[in-house]
Formats: sequence, C-alpha cells, structure tokens
Amino acid sequence: MNTTPLSDTQTVILAAACARDERRVFPVTARIKGGAVGNVCKSLLRRGLVEEIAATDLYTVWRHDEELGPVTLRATERAFQVLGIADGPKYDDIDPSGATVVEIAERSGWMEHSICGLMSGTFRKNLGLTISSEKDETRGRVYRIV
Repeated sequence: MNTTPLSDTQTVILAAACARDERRVFPVTARIKGGAVGNVCKSLLRRGLVEEIAATDLYTVWRHDEELGPVTLRATERAFQVLGIADGPKYDDIDPSGATVVEIAERSGWMEHSICGLMSGTFRKNLGLTISSEKDETRGRVYRIV
C-alpha cells in the first residue's frame, strides 16, 4: 500500500466520509472542480482508503457499473487508522454540535495551533468551507463546518 501522506483535499474528503453515518464519500462538500474530485477519489480508492459499494441514493453515485448498477464510495476501516481514529466509527460518540480546539486536540493528538491553522488555512481558504464559531458558556468557543 502507498504510504505517501494525504493531501489536504484528500484529508478533508476522507474525514467528511468518516464522520457520516454510512461513511459515504458523496456528496463531496469541499469546493473543488469535478475532475479534481475524480482524481482524489481514484487515489483514495487505489490506496484502499475507500471502497466501492452499491449506491442507494442518486446523490451519492460515483459511477455506473454494468453488473452492479449505480456505485458509490465508502470509507474503509483503514481510512480511520490513517486519520488517527484508532477504533473506527463510533457514531453514538459523534457530536454534531461542533468541537472546541481543545476537544479536537485531545482526540487527534494534534497541537492546538496546528488545528487553528488547518481550519483557517486549509478548510476556509484552500477548500472554501464555511466554519461557524459560537461561544458556549460551558465548553468555550465551538467550531463547526457548515
């Protein structure tokens, strides 16, 4: 398997898939052009970080197969390992209300300044994602990708 580090775009797409209940890659929310999405997905597929499964929703179709029909992509268990999510998906543990920088640091093992740089540089500027920020009285400043 390829051990080359993930690009920012690959990381964002894979992390979004891992956060979804069914680990689906599509719809891609990162602001990248259509051809680039295909290239990123092909790379993730070659590396065993995503796998093809039958698509049940037209908004998640990756390609059409003569035998299987509509096919989509789903993050594999290896994707969780590469992203540093050791135990794989725990959907009852996901909090859709966002996370503080401290909470992200505790779960990811990253330094707090690296997380801030990732959010402002990669997520906001490079990928064009919208990140909301709200002050919570008990948790502090909470960030969420909108």
